[in-house]
Order: sequence, then structure tokens, then C-alpha cells
Amino acid sequence: MKPVGIIIFPGTQCDQDTAKACRLAKIPTQFIWYKDSFDYKNFSALILPGGFSYGDYLRAGALAARSPALKNVIQANQKGWPILGICNGFQILCEAGLLPGALVQNTNLRFIDQWVKLKCKNSSPFFAEKIKNFKLPIAHSEGRYIARTETLKELQDNNQIWLSYEENPNGSIENIAGILNKNKNIAGLMPHPERAIEKWMGSTDGCYFFKHWS
Repeated sequence: MKPVGIIIFPGTQCDQDTAKACRLAKIPTQFIWYKDSFDYKNFSALILPGGFSYGDYLRAGALAARSPALKNVIQANQKGWPILGICNGFQILCEAGLLPGALVQNTNLRFIDQWVKLKCKNSSPFFAEKIKNFKLPIAHSEGRYIARTETLKELQDNNQIWLSYEENPNGSIENIAGILNKNKNIAGLMPHPERAIEKWMGSTDGCYFFKHWS
């Protein structure tokens, strides 16, 4: 089995948690440094984990989106490789233009750290397609998803709204917690599935997000 590539940027802090989630699902992993070029064909999928890339200076994910490794991520997308962005990874994918819309400051202008209940609105064969209602933690200050009216309509028409909050914690338009690209091979979500993989954590629902690659 080819490993899942986990891309690390300056300020990434969820890479080890993400790797552990993959190991529990018996999926091999390999870390990729943001400055390095890589051959996406050597990996079964790519994950951009959570954290504070470049300290979230300028805008969350904006500097990481211009790093050398993203050129190979873009190549992987062109060939339909599965790519998952978690929290800061979601922000990076939006800043790189691989997912539509943007993540901006929460409406209360504060960092939010809590558990949320979620619904799966639309599925993808690559990402947790069997789970419908579940619970995951969030931890972000720039997690409010926004999009232009025409972009939102495209998301709705193309079934690209992946996950939604039952109770909106940050002011995201249409309660959006995660979206897919048109081809459904790229997914981004603000909640952290890698922080919900053991009973002692409070939920094991996050395991579903990694089992599909095993």
C-alpha cells in the first residue's frame, strides 16, 4: 500500500495526530516538508493538517498556499488524487484556489475551542461517505466560511457542501463546516477528525475519515 503524504509547514501542529489517526486505520504515512518537491504518484492520498502555518500572518493559509509543495498538490489534483485539508489545511486549499470561497474571522472575533455536532450533506467516494451524523472538536479563530452568492449556488447545485454544523459556532454561511471540489477528490473541513479517534478523547467519529483509505 502506498503511504498517505502529510505535508508539514512552519507552524503545522497536527501532523503527528493525523499520522496516528492513519496508523490506527492501518494506513502508512510519510511526512512531506513544505519546501520539498515530491512525486504525488508515490502516495495514495495527500493530507494538509491543522495548525498555524507561518503563524497565520497575512491571512490564515495565505503564505503556505504559495509554498513549493503546493505545486505538486496542484498536479495531484489535476490527476484526481484524493486531497484532504483539515482546519488550517482547509484554509490553505481555499487560498490556493483548489477549493472555492474563503475562511475568515469568526463572527465573535474570538478563538473557539469546543465540540460540535455535524451532518454529512453530500458524500464523496474518497471521504467518509458512510457517516451521516457525528461529533468532532473545532479549534479556530478564522473558521467562518464565506463565498459569493454565485459560488454558493454552484456549491449547492453541484452537491459540494460536504459537512454542516447542527448549531453554527462561527457564523459560516449556510452552516458550512466542510466542502468538496467539483470532482469530489478534494475535501476541506474546519473540525478536527484526528482529535476524535479514541474513546478517552470524547468521540471516535473521527476514525471514519481515515478508514476509507485502508
